[in-house]
Amino acid sequence: MANGGPVEHGYPHLETVRAAVTALYRRLSYDTVRAFSVSVAPADVAFCDTDDLYLGAQRVARELVRHYRLPDARLIVGFREMTHAANVELAAGPEYFVELNDRFRTHRRDIGAALAHEVAHVYLHRLDLSFPGTRENEILTDTTATYLGAGWLLLDAFREDGASSQKLGYLTPEEFGYVLAKRSLVFGEDPSVWFTSAQAYTAYTKGLAVARGDFERPPLLSAGWVGRRRYARDRRHAQDHHPVGEPAGPYDFGSAEDGSLRVSFACPTCHQRIRVEVRGRVRVRCGLCRTVLECDT
Repeated sequence: MANGGPVEHGYPHLETVRAAVTALYRRLSYDTVRAFSVSVAPADVAFCDTDDLYLGAQRVARELVRHYRLPDARLIVGFREMTHAANVELAAGPEYFVELNDRFRTHRRDIGAALAHEVAHVYLHRLDLSFPGTRENEILTDTTATYLGAGWLLLDAFREDGASSQKLGYLTPEEFGYVLAKRSLVFGEDPSVWFTSAQAYTAYTKGLAVARGDFERPPLLSAGWVGRRRYARDRRHAQDHHPVGEPAGPYDFGSAEDGSLRVSFACPTCHQRIRVEVRGRVRVRCGLCRTVLECDT
């Protein structure tokens, strides 16, 4: 939790975020991801200063447990002085002890954001899904919370002005905006109407531009002129040199066993690599997220 200190901006964790989206689809399946088509409603996690601190925190925790479809999980919420925003004890369950930073005693409207991250930890713990390394695992948790409809609270908790700043989670504001935009493009849901923070709205619009850019890369038909020219040049080079190798960039060429040229590229929705034959206009369906893509290979 950044509190008055500098807030990191940009997209330093973007590849890990994309890997987290892929991991979610692989672990949950298309149908389970689609079951989270409706985000947490602002009214369900609202917390005003007149609410009882502990009863209100328990109420918000129960709502988030319901959202993540963890009916047999019970969160017991407490407060103490700590460096981080919150901490959850990941035991066997069904009870999980969550400690929130004492700062939330007087910043109650952000309790839902802190709990959204911690309940996502419980959800991933139940799924037995994790990334190696603490930072990578926290990025997975932020991405999961956001893509499954609770993480807009984390972005809305971002506030920054000349005198102070606050940000929850490990993703930058723009990365939160990016994941929210990925979700919005899949479910047709506009989270910007829920933001109370002007800085959150700005970060979302920036992330939305990057997310839309994922759908404008060759060999997708919607790629721009410059990208199409570069792709045609790389394709000619691949046809002349008969490449064999592993995909590395936005797209890469390789030869199949029968000698035909193949192109591999990342699905703009789930980022799983798709490999198809180079043969002009083709419609491709991602086997993981079922997105149908119009391509010119």
